[in-house]
Amino acid sequence: MKVTGFNHLSIGTKNLAESVKFYETVLGMQTIPSYNFGFKTKYLRCGDLQLHIFELEDHVPVYQHFALDVDDFHAAYDAAKAMGALDSATFRNPVNELPDGCVQMYLRDPSGNLIEIDWPDVGTLDRSRIPEMKLLTEFAEQNEEGLAASLYLDRPHLKAAGRAR
Repeated sequence: MKVTGFNHLSIGTKNLAESVKFYETVLGMQTIPSYNFGFKTKYLRCGDLQLHIFELEDHVPVYQHFALDVDDFHAAYDAAKAMGALDSATFRNPVNELPDGCVQMYLRDPSGNLIEIDWPDVGTLDRSRIPEMKLLTEFAEQNEEGLAASLYLDRPHLKAAGRAR
């Protein structure tokens, strides 16, 4: 037996309608049919996967997060900034350029869940539109392993697609 992939991710919220609106507005997700578990639940399409949101009294961890790829980094950044969702505290900076040229952005949904938005190639972005973007190496020196790392190591087709944009 072996794991064949991810199916879905579940997160909690204290206000389901507010959270669903956030994911629809900032990330363009669409609601899909949801099972009834006896409490408020909404499923959203996330590419070929699903995000499940449950309205429950739940503690939101500070550093635990999930990461998403988007088709328009600037649009996600603009929407998150307009909603005041960029997270500048948890990982020191809301938008980081990684040593291999990938970019990551951190934001919080209305319930406090931490989301990382990833982008494969900083060269395809207009730096002037993202004043918060800083080099990760400004915060943390990278050793040989850190310099060899990539969010897209096993998915080089996404890095190539980022360059083609």
